[in-house]
Amino acid sequence: MQIRCGYKYELMPDGAQRRGMNRFAGACRYVFNQALALQQEFYELCGGHATYVDLAAVLTEWRHDPATAWLAEAPIHPLQQVLKDLDRAYSNFFAGRAERPAFKKKGHHNSFRYPDPKQFRLDQANSRVFLPKLGWVRYRNSRATLGTAMNVTVSRSGDKWFISIQTEREVEQPVAQGDAVGIDMGIVRFATLSDGTPIPPLSIFKRYAADLRKAQQTMSRKKKFSRNWRKAKARVQKIHVRIANARRGFRENADMVAAVNILRAGQAQFACQVNGEVSRQQQEPTERAA
Repeated sequence: MQIRCGYKYELMPDGAQRRGMNRFAGACRYVFNQALALQQEFYELCGGHATYVDLAAVLTEWRHDPATAWLAEAPIHPLQQVLKDLDRAYSNFFAGRAERPAFKKKGHHNSFRYPDPKQFRLDQANSRVFLPKLGWVRYRNSRATLGTAMNVTVSRSGDKWFISIQTEREVEQPVAQGDAVGIDMGIVRFATLSDGTPIPPLSIFKRYAADLRKAQQTMSRKKKFSRNWRKAKARVQKIHVRIANARRGFRENADMVAAVNILRAGQAQFACQVNGEVSRQQQEPTERAA
């Protein structure tokens, strides 16, 4: 079975690389906003949206125009990816799956993406990654990246830059081992199993003992058989019932139903995987391109 995973690391660029990242993110934001303006004009005139091919041709003109020749300093693939993101956003908008795309503001979600593995190189042994027009950039290698790197997204958060690496790898098909059980984690109880077995919190009896002691002290201060004394006694009896229920495994319907539903959902997911209906598990990169 083939799955995709995302890994995020903090980059450690030098001064020149940091300035380059700021320029590339700014170029992506500029291209997105200019293309969005064209899309809005096209929508007002025709009621539709321009295709990625049309926008890519306009991008080539911008890169050769003396007024916007600075766009040529940025790598072409992240700029093209921005146009693909905009095209997908408009497709989702017309399909009713999302709102109309909005202009991007400076300083918000600064990022750019290299969408093809041929455009970058990952050197895990030396904790560095090669990015076009930036060179080798070091990163904090906090964990191993498993699988083949498919694309990378460089993003800024505060004063720090991060890289998100999406990988793809093969894993063995899961096989059920023995009986299955659903577990619902709770607040009053630590957990409830789908077979009805409750697991009380480790501190529940200590809490009940403290509540019982306070209730008994309150009852001792009241005049016997008075109205307040009867209320305090009822409180003591309720705590005794809670302790007894916790000890003999009182079954609470809501927790048990939730545990059974969790069990059924897990069994359904496993059945789909075994039947080959779910052959891929994809996870989007942790950061989207600007």
